[in-house]
Formats: sequence, structure tokens, C-alpha cells
Amino acid sequence: MRRPRCGGGSTFAEDPCTPAPAARLIWHAEIDPGTLRVAAVPARRDDPEAFDPAALTRWLTVVQSRDGYEHAVLSDGTRRIRLDVTSGTLRSGPVVLRFELEGMASLGAKLLPLRRLEALSRGGRFVVALFPGDPRMKHLLEILRVHDALQGRASQREIAQVVFGFVAHESGGEGAADAVRSRVRRRIRLARQFARGTYRQLLNGGDR
Repeated sequence: MRRPRCGGGSTFAEDPCTPAPAARLIWHAEIDPGTLRVAAVPARRDDPEAFDPAALTRWLTVVQSRDGYEHAVLSDGTRRIRLDVTSGTLRSGPVVLRFELEGMASLGAKLLPLRRLEALSRGGRFVVALFPGDPRMKHLLEILRVHDALQGRASQREIAQVVFGFVAHESGGEGAADAVRSRVRRRIRLARQFARGTYRQLLNGGDR
């Protein structure tokens, strides 16, 4: 599939007014290395190998690109599994999914999503143990908050106060103030880098 022409990395953009738990972002496969490419072959409902999209409707979003391919995401608002359908459809009843895996270098990124999909299909729920927390999350949220502050023309002092809760007269000394200033500058630098497009490296597993 061809890379989208837009500057971002999502195949289909979500309304920015949609609350985060309700948003169903569909990142392009080149940005999201865990995307599973599948061929959907029609199957009987009693086929033990069948995958029934209708049973997962509450979590499933399927959209079609201009070239006719379906892009899907299974998400409960916190956890997600991405599928790209290279042939067939998820909209016409049970199917047998033929997974398209190629090469050793990219295989590792597909194994956990495969386990997640198998568990969801078999048990009808997202297995929390298969979605471990990202240790980078606090760091990344700080960068996003700093970016928002920069967009609002906040000063470094204001960022230190609002994002990091730093108040000069309660700092405990010049050393603490220097440490916070250094932290703010690093976050500002990263926020600007991410805004220029390095978030794509992050989504592909970089900046760990």
C-alpha cells in the first residue's frame, strides 16, 4: 500500500474533538510496525478456524481507502490491534485470516499483536497481560504538555511551574532550580523535534 500524502502518520484522521478513549486512530502500517497484514477468505460460521468480525463489533472500526483496501482497528479506547486487509473484506461475515508475514527483521513486531488478536478472538476480551505499560509514558506526556505550553507561548518559567510543579521560592536551593531549568530545556528541544516529525521514529520503537 502506498504511503499517505499527508504530513502525519494516520491513514484516517479522527475528529480532534473526540475524547481520547473514544478515538479510533488508524496509523499507517509504515508508522505502526505492529500492523498485521491479512487476506480475509470467506468461511462458514461453524469453521473452527473462522474469525467472526460481528462478534467483535463493539471494538471494531473498519474504513476503506481510495484504492479499495480496508484498514481496521480493534480498540477498547486503551488497547488496540491494527489490521490491514490486502484482499477480501471484514464486512461480510466470518472469514479465515491468512496472515502475511515476511522477513525476520520485522517478525518480532508482529508476534505480540498476533497473540493479542488470538486471545481477543478466543476469549472475547482484551487480555491486559498482553498489553504491558510503556515505561516511556510519563516522559512522553511531559513532552506533549510542553509542546502545548509552547503553542500557548508560555515562558520556560511558566512551563516549569505548570508542567513540573516547580515554584522558585519552594525549590530548596539553586541546585534544584538548575536541574529543573535543564529538564525544561531538554523537553522543549524534544517537543520541537517531535513536531518536526521525529514522533515517527518513536512509533517505530525509537527513542527508548
